[in-house]
Amino acid sequence: MVSHRAAVAVVFVVNGGLYGAWAARVPALASQVDAQPGGLGLALLGPGIAMIVTAPLAARACAARGARFVIAAALACSCLVLPLVGLTGSPLMLGLALACLGGLMGTVDVAMNVAAVAVVRETDRPLMPFFHAGFSAGGLLGSLGAALAAALTVVPAWHFCAVSAVGLLALLVIARALPGERPEPHQRTEGSFRDVVARGRLWLLAAVALCAAVAEGVCAEWSALFLVRERAVTESVAATAFAVFSVTMAATRLVGERVERRFGPHRVLAGSGLVAALGLTAGAMVPVGAVAYAGFALAGAGLAFCFPTAMALAGDAGRREDGSGGERELGFVTTIAYAGLLGGPPLVGGVASLTSLTVSMGLVGLLAALITPAALAARGRGGAPERTAARELQKAGRGGDGQT
Repeated sequence: MVSHRAAVAVVFVVNGGLYGAWAARVPALASQVDAQPGGLGLALLGPGIAMIVTAPLAARACAARGARFVIAAALACSCLVLPLVGLTGSPLMLGLALACLGGLMGTVDVAMNVAAVAVVRETDRPLMPFFHAGFSAGGLLGSLGAALAAALTVVPAWHFCAVSAVGLLALLVIARALPGERPEPHQRTEGSFRDVVARGRLWLLAAVALCAAVAEGVCAEWSALFLVRERAVTESVAATAFAVFSVTMAATRLVGERVERRFGPHRVLAGSGLVAALGLTAGAMVPVGAVAYAGFALAGAGLAFCFPTAMALAGDAGRREDGSGGERELGFVTTIAYAGLLGGPPLVGGVASLTSLTVSMGLVGLLAALITPAALAARGRGGAPERTAARELQKAGRGGDGQT
């Protein structure tokens, strides 16, 4: 029997694998549709815009139908749409297909976080970083599979069919074990999205997710170019910078439960912002390639907890007395984070064109530093009290090991 925790973890891995698979084949897709840089850039905007649009809709669907239904439907459709991306023949069709895929994967992203919050409540354990480590691992597996497919000259369509088959098989195995049955009428979230927007604490958590998303997007899209142009590193070596960032992030997330038990979610967020800011700022200020690599590694470690912990706190902010709720809050914070992931890298490029990549990377470091005051302010707006080691030991003595 597959547990709720294992089922949700598989969904995170599969969604990350789908993303890693298509993102790593962008060069092949560009050649397939004969896209110029401008046209390709417009096509790649599609997924981000679709994710921003669908995030609040996915939250409402989870509140009405349950996370299990939304995950099963959206993930199955994602697996069916992915091969169509590999069959496109023009930049316009590629953009439309990627927008459809991005909207579906964004829906899965919101629903799987809702399901993950349900597991956190059920087990009374801070497992959100663990689940997000699964997404990072899935992305790494997806990109490695894409690299193998490219080396074997497998066209994207056939490669994506294989990935989709694996995803559908995994979904068939774990679908019934997913948490998030259809809510009872009294459990369904009432009110409008504007009710959520009016809550100050959620804006602070959204600010944390926004800053983290911008920093992560910049590390993904600008780290290699920064090392080549500003630190005179060869292209082949610079290409490994994001791998260093990603591996560090995934490894750090695996110890997230222990760290959060020791320090509490808000202190973890505050410390994470400082670590990420230190890494990005040091990499920008010290003109040594090795320091830049260490900076990206520190940024990966610092940003590892930001998005999953902010998601957990957002879900907790909407929790009702019967243990349900939090879908709209998660949808709101996710929407803001997607906006940062979409808009951050282009803004950094604009700043770099006016100044330099060094200046823009330093500004991202300052942005990451804003995570700390936002997290502390969110704690002051009604956040759960932080744990101490003594309190944790006392709770363990009573037979509990949960998250406040």
